[in-house]
Amino acid sequence: MKASVTQVKEYMQSIIAFNRYLMSVTALVSGVILGCTPPKNGDGTFSLKVIHTNDHHSHLDGSSYDLSFDGVRTRLTLGGFSRLVSVIERERDTHSIVLNSGELNGTLYFSLFKGEPDFKVFNAVGLDAYALGNHEFDEGDGRLAELIDLASFPVIASNMQPTDASPLYAVRDKIEPYTVKEIQGQKIGIIGILKVEKTKNSSMVSDDVNFTEEIATAGQYVAELEAMGVNKIILVSHVGYFNDILIAKNVPGIDVIVGGDTHSLLDSTGRLEEIGLAPKYGSQTGAFAGYDHLGFDDEPLGSYPTMVTGPNGDPVAIVQAWEHAYGLGVLYVDFRADGTVDGAEGNIILPVDGPFLQKNDAGNFVEVTAEVGREILAAIQASPILTEAQVSDTIEEILQPYRDEIEVTKNLPIGTIAETMDFSRIPTPFNPGEHPSGSHAAFVVAQAFRTTNPRIDVAIQNAGGVRTELLEGPFTVGDAIRTLPFSNTVVTLDMTGEEIVRVLNQAAFYALNSGSTGAFPYAAGLRYDVTLGADEGEVITDVEVQVSDERGWIPITPHFIYTVAANSFTALGKDNYLEFAAVRDADPAAFENTHIKYYVPLKEYLEELPNKRLEPIAYSDYCLKSVRE
Repeated sequence: MKASVTQVKEYMQSIIAFNRYLMSVTALVSGVILGCTPPKNGDGTFSLKVIHTNDHHSHLDGSSYDLSFDGVRTRLTLGGFSRLVSVIERERDTHSIVLNSGELNGTLYFSLFKGEPDFKVFNAVGLDAYALGNHEFDEGDGRLAELIDLASFPVIASNMQPTDASPLYAVRDKIEPYTVKEIQGQKIGIIGILKVEKTKNSSMVSDDVNFTEEIATAGQYVAELEAMGVNKIILVSHVGYFNDILIAKNVPGIDVIVGGDTHSLLDSTGRLEEIGLAPKYGSQTGAFAGYDHLGFDDEPLGSYPTMVTGPNGDPVAIVQAWEHAYGLGVLYVDFRADGTVDGAEGNIILPVDGPFLQKNDAGNFVEVTAEVGREILAAIQASPILTEAQVSDTIEEILQPYRDEIEVTKNLPIGTIAETMDFSRIPTPFNPGEHPSGSHAAFVVAQAFRTTNPRIDVAIQNAGGVRTELLEGPFTVGDAIRTLPFSNTVVTLDMTGEEIVRVLNQAAFYALNSGSTGAFPYAAGLRYDVTLGADEGEVITDVEVQVSDERGWIPITPHFIYTVAANSFTALGKDNYLEFAAVRDADPAAFENTHIKYYVPLKEYLEELPNKRLEPIAYSDYCLKSVRE
């Protein structure tokens, strides 16, 4: 009798502490390949392994990351697509599919090469399907069309249709609503879908691309696949974790949802805490129009997979695999003969590599002793989540020419960060005088913008435009570009105090109520109180402006004209900074594009600080005076 999903997983976990390579050899000899869920007896049932990634944001190389071993903070190399591919190659078998739920942009790979190395890596992986996300459009329709033309894997997006005025129209035949994968005579339908509002408002997609509503479109293509006799259907989505649950509850016929956009870290092993992590699943994107997320507290939130009951009473398995190519998900699914899910389980796998660094008595990270290193490796081998993984030679060969070019740029030193600057998008409540929450990193970026020209009075920066924290320690040009990876420039606008207050509220209310949390505004030369649950136009109040004389901070003057620095993305009215666009349209002379690249002010700001050292922020200068519910 063939092994079930549960039996295989139990077998894996019982011997994982030995050696993963030895396990795979032993499994091959025994006819049960490591991680493989074989087909069941010839009764129409079927088992599938889904290997998936999402929201990698061009993190093709591994990231320096701090995990915990035996309660000790340990810095190591985590993930990167070169290591992920090594794990994919290990896990892949005749009953697996490999899926990606989208998202480019975030590192020098994208800043300099605009997605080309990403798509070459995916070609080498041989993805079974790639769903478009909103950031695929960050360089506009034309660049995305070039990338899609480069792809040798299925690109799926069911609710995005370019018109003949868009460059994407030329590659429309390579953008399918779904693809069908046949495994051992079983057909698997794979549908792609993205979040419409977020794509239109948080990317550079043109008006020459049409979109259709998410739930209705998903239902349309599920029905089309079922009419073709396909009864095992996977939705590869880029709409967010809570919206995946929403789709599962409202669209019959979906069996598995492989999600993205909200960077959710899910777990059912109960082992995240021991390595210093925790499930992360909060909704970062609003519900679809006409729907809500009420009652979701009754669902098994944070579980991998999250099992939801569909509208016909059938189970739907929902998964995500965190972010930044830190890891990949491996989901085992058993199907009944009628195509419904009989069982699903799995977990995220995080590939790690040395050297392993821990703080010494002086507070500096240094490489651990050989004995401690052996203990760390033993802990990795014993973990169902961690795996030691080397880079893939195939992927390294692809990346090396790009990496050589990047190295010339990224190693140029700028200065030092005294303490890590958080980049949490939405602030949590605090009282005046208390340690302030929110994106200290976005505040620093706004400070840098403000210094580009003496005539600039204030600067406003959207939280989502800052892609990483400012990590304690040395800071290079590469760090600056990775922090601000978009092809934005610095712009200035002449605005009244009344218009400034209006744009702050437009962005803040949108961030808090649409789910596009990246819109939340941080500022330099401005400070204000925040009420998270306030009505539109009342989230940000008591706005003050910093002046250069002894008065320090004074209430903003409604009709006085101030020069505002911002990035070119929000200046278009994106992320609901509608007043920026209105000011520009009303008086083009009030707008100026400095053509200064996005990361340059941050670079120059750090270089001009005393000793080139960014000290902890002065709370009296910070933009948030208080935050209340």
